[in-house]
Amino acid sequence: MLAPAIVVPLVPALFNHEEPRLFGVPLFYWLQLAFLVISVSATLIVYRVTRR
Repeated sequence: MLAPAIVVPLVPALFNHEEPRLFGVPLFYWLQLAFLVISVSATLIVYRVTRR
């Protein structure tokens, strides 16, 4: 579950665009923030499931 959250942000083809913009912010910046939220969520889920 953690592998996509780590590997997908490392693919430069995803960020090689300026459009679409979200509230005037280029794709690179808001996509990085989205991956941050996704990674933290995945880590939290894995932690809660495997905690004993």
